[in-house]
Formats: sequence, structure tokens, C-alpha cells
Amino acid sequence: MDFTSLFNMQGMMFCILALGWYLRKSGMIDKSGKALISSLVMNVTLPASIVKSFQMEFSMDILKLTLEVIVISFLIQIFSNLLSRVLYPGWSEESKKVLQYATIVSNAGILGNAIAEGIFGDLGIMYAAVYTIPTRIFMWSVGLTYFTEAPTKKELLKKVVTHPCIIGIFTGMVLLVSQFQLPGFVNQTVRTVAGANTFCAMLLIGCTLAEIPFKEVFTREVYYYTFIRLFLIPVIVLAGCRLFHIDQLITAVCVILSAMPAASTSVVLAVKYGKDDRLATKIVVFSTVVSLITLPVWCYILTV
Repeated sequence: MDFTSLFNMQGMMFCILALGWYLRKSGMIDKSGKALISSLVMNVTLPASIVKSFQMEFSMDILKLTLEVIVISFLIQIFSNLLSRVLYPGWSEESKKVLQYATIVSNAGILGNAIAEGIFGDLGIMYAAVYTIPTRIFMWSVGLTYFTEAPTKKELLKKVVTHPCIIGIFTGMVLLVSQFQLPGFVNQTVRTVAGANTFCAMLLIGCTLAEIPFKEVFTREVYYYTFIRLFLIPVIVLAGCRLFHIDQLITAVCVILSAMPAASTSVVLAVKYGKDDRLATKIVVFSTVVSLITLPVWCYILTV
């Protein structure tokens, strides 16, 4: 792993994040503008980045490793769900539900894919995209039960299979297995749109950071959650992967994605269902900022 490239990428992401913070703080990007960027990332740039990542020579080894990533991701989600049920005793019900949701649902989709692409290239983002399939299933099933009643199987299936990122994964898989070559202008369009993904994703996170006074973030609950999300879970994932001699790249991708900060959907759902939305915002802000320090540390550990 090239640490010069890693720190350059982290520095670049921090600069874009700071730009997003400034634009939101100054009012040049308002709430509707932030919502537009969020929609653009989830529906356009991230799916394009996923499709682009699958454009490589097919081999049975890649297919085998892809299935391995899905299995590992499912196991991580199951384990995180179990952890979320025992690690937050004594908190109010409103706060506890937010912390439980944020333990099983991280920012692996937006920030995680951008990091994986920057560090590991196309193969990295392909594995990262596949990693998020179980995450999205848990997000719209178990995750929602922390706020409201679980959706029916039909509703869950619809949410998962119609998600733009899942469509991007299946499209990419078809292109990979069939080795079908997109027309030149279509391929160039996909690559150009995909190139905007990191910028839009980090701009969105910067906008989110601007929405709460940073001095209000420093609380016991926030520290405790951040330790679990950024340290405890990835330590266990790394130990498990090394115990079973998992491929080095897959181990790195799974550990990095399991070390992602809280997802912004924690705030959205807390507001919608009347839970502790201020705590949700605090854990998103603090864990995101701390992750800028912890992610390079994890990258270093993964090379040892």
C-alpha cells in the first residue's frame, strides 16, 4: 500500500470536506442543495462508479472472491446486530435506538466506496460495492425495526433490488461475466460521471458536518459509540479474517469498510420517527472527523 498516495488522497478528501463545510456554513449550499447532492451521489455518481469498477477481465478467482466478500459482510452485519443489543444498557430508549442503528449501519456506501476506490482502485471498489449488499438488506430490515415496525418481505425486496447501487452492481456483474464492451461514448460517459463520485460524496459529508456546533459533540455517548464503530468492530473483523486466512485485499476492504463512521441515515430516521436526532447528528459528525485520523492508522496496520 502506497502511503504517500494514501495521505495525498486523505488530504484531498479533507480539502473537499472543508469546502463542503464552508459552502453549507456560508449558505451557498442550503438544505435543498444538500438534498440534491445526496440524491446525485446515491442515484448517479456512485452507481456509475460501481459499474466502472466491474470493467475488467473476468476470472473464476474474481467470482469466488466476490462471493467470499458477501459472506464476510453478512457475518459482520449479524455480529454488529448482536453487539448493538448488548452494548448500550442504561441509555434512554430514544438514544439507545439511534446508537443501535448506527452500530449496524455505517457510511460504507458513500465514504467507504470513495475510500476503497482511492486506496485499492477498481478491484477495491468492486469488492466494496458487493460488501454493501448485506448492509443495505440489514439497513432496510433490522435497521428500521429500531425506529418503527419492520417492513414486509415484499417491501424489503423492493427497497433492495430497486436501489440504484444494487442495480449498478448487477449491471456491472453482467458486464464482467459476459465481457460485453460498452460503446466508446457510453463507456466514456460512465467513467466521467464516476470520476465525480469522490468529490460529491466528500462535499456532502462536509455539508453534514456544518449543521451542528462542534463544541456540543463532546459527550460520553459519542465517545463510547465512536470507540465501538471505529475501533472495536474493525479489530474483531481483522482478527477473524486473519484467523481464517482470508485474501489480503478482501481483508483490507472488509476492515476498512467496517471502520467507517456513522451513516447520515441515522439522522434522517431519528428525525422522521421522533428519536434522539441531536445525538444522531453528534455521532455522525464526531465519528466522521475521527475517522480521518483512524483510517490511515488502519491502512498502516493492514500492511504489517
